[in-house]
Amino acid sequence: MAERHALRVLVVDDHELFRTGLCALLKDEGFVVADAPGGEVALALMPSFEPDVIVMDLNMPGMSGIDATARATQALPGVEVVMLTINRQDDRILEAVRAGARGYLLKDAELEQIVAGIRDTAAGRPVLAPAAAGAVMAEVRKGTTPAPGAAPSPLALTARERSVLTLLARGCDNAEIGRQLYVSPSTVKHHVSSVFEKLGVSNRLQAAAYAIRHGLADDDPDLG
Repeated sequence: MAERHALRVLVVDDHELFRTGLCALLKDEGFVVADAPGGEVALALMPSFEPDVIVMDLNMPGMSGIDATARATQALPGVEVVMLTINRQDDRILEAVRAGARGYLLKDAELEQIVAGIRDTAAGRPVLAPAAAGAVMAEVRKGTTPAPGAAPSPLALTARERSVLTLLARGCDNAEIGRQLYVSPSTVKHHVSSVFEKLGVSNRLQAAAYAIRHGLADDDPDLG
């Protein structure tokens, strides 16, 4: 979705302390923010507020976050939803993605990760916490999620780039990849960017799907 002057974010969460605290932090980051204690209130608020992104809790009394996501994306075409939850269950993650959520983050994420996730989601880029990536990748492995477009041979990658791709496909974030390969986060970031460019993909989900389709996800990364 094209970004307007300031992104409009609707925070939906039944825990008042968490909801109001997050709203205050997001306002400090320059977002225009509204909030709702549940799915029903959020749906009623949407026509007047017109959010760019909805930050949606998963488990709420009454209408669940998954049901609210499905109804919100139908009622307001173009709105993006990022789930922000403590739930790490694979089946719930997949339900959220199928309902239309473009992002899935955990509540213990750093604020900068949540802010970046909101901006990426608004731009139409999938955002997945490492804990959620495993479930989506398992679905890709079963062949139920479409593979990205035709990509070049993995031989185009260096040995270190192949190791980075393997760990990325396992749901590791940049910090964890750096720890396993004994390199700095900035070096990992450089390798990830190079992998994206060589494979012709634009995000980690597409890169991980490529790795699975080409049998690289099960490789032993070169930790040397």
